[in-house]
Amino acid sequence: MQVIETLAQGLKRELKVVIPAKDMEARMNERLAEVKDRVRINGFRPGKVPVAHLKKVYGKSIMADLVNEIVRDKPTEILTERGEKSATQPEIAMTEDEAEANKILNAEADLEFTVAYEIIPKIELKDVSGIKVVREVVDIAEDEVNDQILRIAESARTYESKKGRAATGDRVTIDYLGKVDGVAFDGGKDEDAELVLGSNRFIPGFEEQLVGVKAGDEKTITVTFPADYPAANLAGKEATFDVTVKDVAAAAPLEINDELATKLGLESADKLKEIVRGQIESQYGSVTRQKVKRQILDQLDELYQFETPERLVDAEFENIWRQINTDLQQAGKTFADEDTTEEEARAEYRKLAERRVRLGLVLSEIGEKAGVQVSDDEMQRSLFEQLRQFPGQEKQILDYFKNTPGAAASLRAPLFEEKVVDHLLSEISVTDKSVSKEELMADDEEAEDKPAAKKAPAKKKAAAKAEAAEGEEAAAPKKKAPAKKKAADDSAE
Repeated sequence: MQVIETLAQGLKRELKVVIPAKDMEARMNERLAEVKDRVRINGFRPGKVPVAHLKKVYGKSIMADLVNEIVRDKPTEILTERGEKSATQPEIAMTEDEAEANKILNAEADLEFTVAYEIIPKIELKDVSGIKVVREVVDIAEDEVNDQILRIAESARTYESKKGRAATGDRVTIDYLGKVDGVAFDGGKDEDAELVLGSNRFIPGFEEQLVGVKAGDEKTITVTFPADYPAANLAGKEATFDVTVKDVAAAAPLEINDELATKLGLESADKLKEIVRGQIESQYGSVTRQKVKRQILDQLDELYQFETPERLVDAEFENIWRQINTDLQQAGKTFADEDTTEEEARAEYRKLAERRVRLGLVLSEIGEKAGVQVSDDEMQRSLFEQLRQFPGQEKQILDYFKNTPGAAASLRAPLFEEKVVDHLLSEISVTDKSVSKEELMADDEEAEDKPAAKKAPAKKKAAAKAEAAEGEEAAAPKKKAPAKKKAADDSAE
């Protein structure tokens, strides 16, 4: 077998592989000898079929199998011998000429094919002891825990129907139909909707106009959707809502006690308090972790500068770009609305894709050298988490991970990355700093939008945050969204 390098430009490589026809014929004859005693051909006793006849009957199919095996296995062997790793699956090209292909199958012509790929660059690991990060830590105040418990209690509060007019804090049950210019709009209708007056769940001005209504009342409410309302067809528009009041109910007294905890499936109020504190700590801990990780990645980005495999960057860019366009479309906006152009946005996100690929390769090399491993138990827990997020679709998800090449790697990659970050935290300088929750949660837009010089379109912040976290969930729109405004704090729901 001959392996001839025909291209070595940057990270791109192309090899021409040639296996002489006589070698292919020898391999075919070996395969024919192996099957000679097993085949059954009329007119011949078992094991007595002449090789020439076997070749005539089975030669082409055996040669086709040999070609497929060689094309499948040899590229990996060749790259291993060359000490190279391909960034993506190598591209294999063979002759498409039917006459030439027949010659190869008849062992009358050499088997030739090309292997095109990009190598993963060799990364010389650098000393990370000079990396310094600040870990922001929030001391959780007792009042914050109590406030969170109050919101939970509010969501579990009971109501009793009352006679008379509705006051702020009462719950009204209503049917409504929303119209713009006299025409009903999608999502503007509901029946038996329950609304606590003063909760600010609906758009400004809606709830206030229901104060003073009583069961059986019919009322038309006029409101104006905010200019920045997510639904572009409603933003800034005046709308009317025809409302029928079906019930008015007063709230029962709000009490934080063991009875409330029992309603929530807990044994005591103390246990409720413990769990709430743990949830708050976990929320702040996630933000702290994200900020620390971003600091690490920013400093690694300064330490390592090298050419990145173009195909990996292309794939990463396409993932980002697809999300950007989806978000813009859902928001009913264009790049011009975000003070940029498609060309400028493409350039910025291309830089982001290059950074993410480069840092991914660095983290992979650090983890490999440090012996970082992801256990089967960790993979199993990650899979269970996927199943938990999509109830009712467990079989489809399991089938996907079982039958889709590379699907398991998508589970392993974020786990591996987080373990590499843990390893780095043991090697670098970490200083804890007490901060307020406002300081911790404040948007660090300049840091998050690091790759960009201009205001970024729709998903820029979330895409940049992805450098420092496995992912970020956007706030989900409420049910009955057209009639509601975004809640400032969704924790009570």
